[in-house]
Amino acid sequence: MAARSLPGTPSWLGVTNDQKALALLLEHGPLTRNQLGELSQLSKPTAAQMVQRLESAGLIAPVGEVSGGRGPTSTVYGVCHARALGVAIDIQPEITRSVVVDAVGNEYPVAANAHPRAGIAAADELAAAVAAACDEAGIDRAAVTECVVGVQAAVNQATGDLSFTDDMPGWPRTDVMSTLSEALSMRISVWNDVNVAAVAERAIGAGEDLGSFALFWVGNGLGVAFDVDGRVLPGSVGGAGEIGYLSVPAAALAVDPEATELQDLISGEAIAGIARQYGVTATRFDDVVVEIDGSRDRDAILDRIAERIAFGVVPVLAVIDPEAVILGGPIGVVGGARLAEAVRRAIETHTRWRPNIVSTALHDAPVLSGAVCVLQGRLTETLIRAVRTP
Repeated sequence: MAARSLPGTPSWLGVTNDQKALALLLEHGPLTRNQLGELSQLSKPTAAQMVQRLESAGLIAPVGEVSGGRGPTSTVYGVCHARALGVAIDIQPEITRSVVVDAVGNEYPVAANAHPRAGIAAADELAAAVAAACDEAGIDRAAVTECVVGVQAAVNQATGDLSFTDDMPGWPRTDVMSTLSEALSMRISVWNDVNVAAVAERAIGAGEDLGSFALFWVGNGLGVAFDVDGRVLPGSVGGAGEIGYLSVPAAALAVDPEATELQDLISGEAIAGIARQYGVTATRFDDVVVEIDGSRDRDAILDRIAERIAFGVVPVLAVIDPEAVILGGPIGVVGGARLAEAVRRAIETHTRWRPNIVSTALHDAPVLSGAVCVLQGRLTETLIRAVRTP
């Protein structure tokens, strides 16, 4: 067994400095030895030693040169992103999206596969998504070490069990992550789609400057994610936010007397039913959303939807009282600020709440964006851990 470096010893200090240097390169991008020394507040000789060790380990490499004015040019070093590659995947009932991710934050093309999902085994579905992403990016599939996947299900992170889902044919319901990790020979992490979208909302969206928020997701399905101080709260078995299964309040029966659960009142089929009353003819939910956005009756349709959303938002306000409720999902994107204002008015008209309702800032593949955020963080940790004492 290799000897372990003790805190305070030269070898331990070397590892710590190398990790610091690698973290700076990941944060700032390519740097020279002198820039690394300045940012790490270490001497030039120490910075040179860090660069030499990291380059010898294959973690960094020269990526160019910069002129030193009248002096000699300096070599610029960058992280070897191919040392840690993954694939982020968003699995929805009508489409699967996937994209290669690295710790450096390079952008790769998104692969999208619209298909009926019935009968596709989970491992085959993920393998196809990984292969499609790698083909789009020109990356060898063998270089991928892990995946982060967003799905329409509650996910128990402790056991890997799935629950609260009717849209995952071909997927096991127990021990999902270890089963798929073994089948694909890589680390597979599975997240509820709304929870992982909330990660993106916090990192690059409307939740960036908020202490707490609830992401209220309205699409073909219905769900809520809770973020408190930058931490998503999934619940003990992953079921937090599965409000679609709550009973409809008595006041909502005036809007839809046939609805028994909130998902009957708010999600896909109900929204499509409202849209049909205004001439929308599409059958696929994604196409319904597009037609709503282009309809001359768009505002009237949004007002009808807002009235229903308000009945779902009120329980969220009563339980967690967040700084803001962010309206997300396909309907949140299409409705924008107009829908957010209509929901706020409906709540204030019928209750004592005076909520802050805002529109999502993520208009393109928010679940995939969240999976990218989670995966990039894990790949960064993988690279940092790769720094070892010789």
